Amino acid sequence: MKITVYGAEQKCASCIHLPSAIETKEWLEAAVSRKFPDYPLEFIYCDIEQPQTEEEKDFSARILEEEYFYPLVVLEGEVIAEGDPRLPVIYKHIEQKHQIS
Repeated sequence: MKITVYGAEQKCASCIHLPSAIETKEWLEAAVSRKFPDYPLEFIYCDIEQPQTEEEKDFSARILEEEYFYPLVVLEGEVIAEGDPRLPVIYKHIEQKHQIS
């Protein structure tokens, strides 16, 4: 399962008191890996200023056009959180998408 966290080195103006996007990715990786220790997980951080794949370019452009806020959390191509992600919401999406508990 691939979880991508999109962000930038500079925090967005409304996120000044929140962790950076890279810190959010690290925090999510630790928490989700603890919750689902037997499930294969791949966590990716994408700097919206340097996207690599077509999917990353698409989501990065949409963030830069202010359609989404960052950090943006994407589970296998589906947006599951943006701005200040909440673990219960992310857990629910993972469980529903992969029918695990």
